[in-house]
Amino acid sequence: MAVEWSPGSWRGLPALQQPDYPDQEEFKRALTELSALPPLVTSWEVVALKEQLARASAGQCFVMQGGDCVERFAHCTSQRIANQLKILIQMSLVLVQGSKKPVVRIGRFAGQYAKPRSANFEVVNGQRLPSYRGDLINRPECCLDARTPDPQLLLRGYERAALTLNFIRALVKGGFADLHHPEYWNLAWATNSPQADEYHHLLKSITESLKFMENILGVPAGGSDRIDFYTSHEALHLGYEEAQTRQVPYRPGWYNLSTHFPWIGIRTTSPEGAHVEYMRGIANPVGVKVGMATPPDTVLRLIDILNPANEPGRIVLIHRFGVDKIDAGLPPLIQAVRREGRTVLWICDPMHGNTRTTASGIKTRSFDEIENELSRAFDIHAGQGSFLGGVHIELTGENVTECTGGARGLSEQDLHRAYESEVDPRLNYEQSLELALLVARKMAGER
Repeated sequence: MAVEWSPGSWRGLPALQQPDYPDQEEFKRALTELSALPPLVTSWEVVALKEQLARASAGQCFVMQGGDCVERFAHCTSQRIANQLKILIQMSLVLVQGSKKPVVRIGRFAGQYAKPRSANFEVVNGQRLPSYRGDLINRPECCLDARTPDPQLLLRGYERAALTLNFIRALVKGGFADLHHPEYWNLAWATNSPQADEYHHLLKSITESLKFMENILGVPAGGSDRIDFYTSHEALHLGYEEAQTRQVPYRPGWYNLSTHFPWIGIRTTSPEGAHVEYMRGIANPVGVKVGMATPPDTVLRLIDILNPANEPGRIVLIHRFGVDKIDAGLPPLIQAVRREGRTVLWICDPMHGNTRTTASGIKTRSFDEIENELSRAFDIHAGQGSFLGGVHIELTGENVTECTGGARGLSEQDLHRAYESEVDPRLNYEQSLELALLVARKMAGER
């Protein structure tokens, strides 16, 4: 670690998963332009989220983080954004009912345009090409021109993030989330979902309770027409993150104002690495993906670097093991953190550890394995005297067939029908709502 931190002090350390731009001068010009553009979020929004995450770490609320594996520029449309928001609102409402706690809503959107890859290159039809790393960096078409990193995509990513965030803010502040009008959230294609009846029964009980309270009080229930929504993305492309890192009037420190909640992925968690160096100096709450590749001593070292003051709400540990490894891997992490008296928020990512490839070469995930890992996470935390404070799900409001299982029993043979993801498979609307209902039942049973 550099002794003195600055937004660019990461440049002196090993920086993994960074694109190799052929034209470095063009890259520098794009970053200069990006650094002059207005921030996407505000420091007071970041502070408000950190306060809510501190409450979640004390068990006073629950975090619902969800969205696309990787956003596509072409999917920045009003319908897709609204559909994504609809399922996140529905899931959070189900979790409120199950946990009897406020739910903090964090979307994987308005910036989730870059993804780490296992290899820098891949062979497609006999041609060796750079791997597709997300629309922020290159394009998925299988030709050298598309796969060559393009600095102008950084600016386009910023613009798409701004458009997405602007529309989401307009929706949530304009009554889209009004509990008096849950019909706003309905997805037309999901009318006959196997989960529809249970969800609508739950929703009816909430709206009836709301109307009852309003009749008693004689005034509308304050805040029932609006919700808070925050953005998150993996802080992978360090040049992009640095360009949107600012100091603000009347607040000390530096803020990453491209998102409320950046996180460090499992491939870039080295305590000696550039990503950790960058993240240690920003005032945002910081997520860290942990799993079998991050043993307890590494996790403690990361916490010491990123949160030396042990500030509540600053560190979120997002654990991802896989259903067959969580029993062995999670307890030692919980024990180490508790033993050292570190204040963290634990969130379960049951998606990434359960990814597999079919015999025909399609990446998929099993709904049963996702649900089982999440259920085990609740039980393990309870058994260790800890508690799970949130979930982290890759999902979409679209009618895709990318993960097997769920109430409709999707099989590997169904995957070809509507497989859209360029990187990792996501739960569709029905599977996402089913998972939320299962988690709600689990939480209700633990109260």
